[in-house]
Amino acid sequence: MAAPTDPPTDPPADPPITIETTLEHRLQLLIEAVEDYGIFVLDPGGHVVSWNSGAEKLKGWTRDEIVGQHFSIFYPPEAVATGWPQEELRRTMRDGRFEDEGWRVRKDGSRFWANVVITALREPGTGELTGFAKVTRDLTERRRHEEALRASEESFRLLVEGISDHAVVMLDPEGRVRSWNRGAEVINGYSGSEIMGRHFSIFFSPNDRAAGKPERELALARADGRFEDEGWRVRKDGSRFWGRVLVTPIRASSGQLAGYAKVTQDLSVQRKIADLERSTRRMNEFLAMLAHELRNPLAPIRNAVTIMQKMDAQLPAPVQRMRDVIDRQLTQMTRLVDDLLDVSRLTTGKIKLRREPVDMADVIARSVETTRPLIESRAHALAIDVPPGPHTVDGDPTRLAQVLQNLLVNAAKYTTEGGRIAVVLHRQPDSVEIAVTDSGRGIPREELEHIFDLFAQGEAGLSPTATDTGLGVGLALARALVQMHGGSMSAHSDGAGKGATFAFRLPLAGARPAGKGSSAG
Repeated sequence: MAAPTDPPTDPPADPPITIETTLEHRLQLLIEAVEDYGIFVLDPGGHVVSWNSGAEKLKGWTRDEIVGQHFSIFYPPEAVATGWPQEELRRTMRDGRFEDEGWRVRKDGSRFWANVVITALREPGTGELTGFAKVTRDLTERRRHEEALRASEESFRLLVEGISDHAVVMLDPEGRVRSWNRGAEVINGYSGSEIMGRHFSIFFSPNDRAAGKPERELALARADGRFEDEGWRVRKDGSRFWGRVLVTPIRASSGQLAGYAKVTQDLSVQRKIADLERSTRRMNEFLAMLAHELRNPLAPIRNAVTIMQKMDAQLPAPVQRMRDVIDRQLTQMTRLVDDLLDVSRLTTGKIKLRREPVDMADVIARSVETTRPLIESRAHALAIDVPPGPHTVDGDPTRLAQVLQNLLVNAAKYTTEGGRIAVVLHRQPDSVEIAVTDSGRGIPREELEHIFDLFAQGEAGLSPTATDTGLGVGLALARALVQMHGGSMSAHSDGAGKGATFAFRLPLAGARPAGKGSSAG
């Protein structure tokens, strides 16, 4: 009889599918599908126990390569050497959560800037640590942009700091100083530590502050988008400077006022130059008016002297002597008035040269003839050395004669009676030079560089014993006329009491000028 057999047994049933298992499965699928974040789990010792596709994409290891390895493999050697991975886990266990940013390492050894969040995993009932959840995000691109922004901001800061001729200042919405560059320190006198946080009204005079000018500047800048002004401002030491100010409101992207940018330029020097130009213009206008007014009474005086000269035999000797004094002084005054008129025309650009071929030997002869009475009245010995010519230049014969006459009169004035005066013409291949040398008072070395300045006179000219000193315009006028001809003028003296030499050089006709010339001043 056959032995009974055991009844067939059914295969073990699958565990029941519950809502919890369904959610867990879906959560796992969700984590696996995330590619922008590396999401993985560590055991309590820091070894990798799970690995999603985002972690593989971010770090380069596959799941089979990385599971079981310690997570310190993701850190640079210097971080591992300092024990930073273990410190992260220690802080996570203490606080329940840890977040950090720093350099991490991929499988191929390249580095990326990562944001890391580590969360401690604990049993709900006992609180026992079961591991760590770690989420890593690649922020390399963001860091690159931040670094570029920081570099740009640093470059801009260095640019603003390097500006020394403009004060570039940031103010908060109430007008207090928030930034201070090198130019602001130079112009206003305050160091950054002294001025930061102080109201910008400190740069205004008490009267301007009392009148509410600082507040009005900010109000106008807010209303119009900018404010520009010129006026007096005050430095730390109390001195004033003339400043050009530009105030621009700075607004956030929301439109809210964030402060003001204030740029100040010190225009004190430019203002002084403008004042000098106005003074010079007024002086020239005065000189022109004075010269014209003086010429009116000179004409009848000259007529009277001329009539008296024709009545020479009928005049007593004392009257003749007084007539001659009047004649000499009238000649001197006429020359001074003419010089004043020429200076006025020169500074206003109204002198015109009437150019033609001129032999400088003729200019010398004409000039000596005009000044000979003055030279002979002082018993000067006059020597003239002109080599055979011609010595032709392209110039205005009247103006060139005026130049040489001024030099001869100057020599006669500052050479004591019985002295020597020499006129010498030197011919060069492309130029001609005329030098006037005297044995007179000479010129101190320190005065030589200013001897051609308008209204300049040396100590000798200003001394009480000097006679016929003039106005100090003759040499300035002479040099200007020579320069208009494309030439140059120089002065030389070995010192006081050793005489002087004035020389001017002109290009010969057809030669290239030594300097820029003009047919009009």
